[in-house]
Amino acid sequence: MAPKSVRRPPSHRAAVIAAAAVTVGATAVALWPSGQAAAAAGATPACLKRYVNPTHEGFDVHLTNDCARTTRVRVVVDDAGDSPCYPLAPGNSVIHTHESITGVYERTVTC
Repeated sequence: MAPKSVRRPPSHRAAVIAAAAVTVGATAVALWPSGQAAAAAGATPACLKRYVNPTHEGFDVHLTNDCARTTRVRVVVDDAGDSPCYPLAPGNSVIHTHESITGVYERTVTC
């Protein structure tokens, strides 16, 4: 009589790794900006300086345009409304103040 081959169930470790990969992939898709939002929100040039200061009520973002031409910028806030679109002439600055129990500075984009 020939020995019987025993098939082992998949390892727990492989199942955990597969579940983690699916979770990471789904999270990346969920957080990736939509096509319209990504097209509308351009990267800010390096000559636009931003300083983010946390406050007890939220945060302030000080934006300074060190570029050679006018730049229009918006502060993107996670979990709250974004700032208006600020047109900044060369050498000009603006401070956007966000006061709320929700909302975290995410990034600055052109608009």
